[in-house]
Amino acid sequence: MKVCFYGASGKVGAVLGPALRAAGHEVVDGRASGPLGCDVAVDFTRSEAVLVNVAQCLAADVPVVIGTTGFEVVELDRRAREAGVACFYAPNFARGAVLMMRFAEQASRAFARAEIVELHADTKRDAPSGTAKATAALLGDDVPIHSVRLPGLVAHQEVIFGGSGETLTIRHDTTSREVFAPGVLRAIEAVRDLPPGLTVGLEQLL
Repeated sequence: MKVCFYGASGKVGAVLGPALRAAGHEVVDGRASGPLGCDVAVDFTRSEAVLVNVAQCLAADVPVVIGTTGFEVVELDRRAREAGVACFYAPNFARGAVLMMRFAEQASRAFARAEIVELHADTKRDAPSGTAKATAALLGDDVPIHSVRLPGLVAHQEVIFGGSGETLTIRHDTTSREVFAPGVLRAIEAVRDLPPGLTVGLEQLL
């Protein structure tokens, strides 16, 4: 497939671009050429750029896979539905992170209290992270989220449950951005078969 990549020169893009090419896809820089003539688009940019980039894709009838967090999800879904184009968004493309959230949801049935600690590189602009907010939503309560931004980190999250006489910690660590590649590749293959509008969560495709 021909993939329009927004954010190809970023930290994630530097890893994903070669992975997409190794999988047999043709990758073009979205900023330079736009989505016309492409089969699918991928966005790993900044929250303020997502709706602009997606608007270009909707106008060109090109489905979009989004890994950027912090954008207006409801507004993007509305625009995609009106355009009749499928979009897919995952707050985290690491399969281990999906399992971490699933295990945390199960643990919440046994523990009345929990808090989330998410740690990312100091270059990540949004806080809390999309993964942390998605995890909190699964737990079903107003779960406190603590955000850490420091150099040397990639992406890490732990969910700490507390009960009488015990605690349970569920943690996922991303040590390399290469871990996102399999999830993104799966989303690229699946997005064109999704219904119009925004589908959220890698777990929907696994």
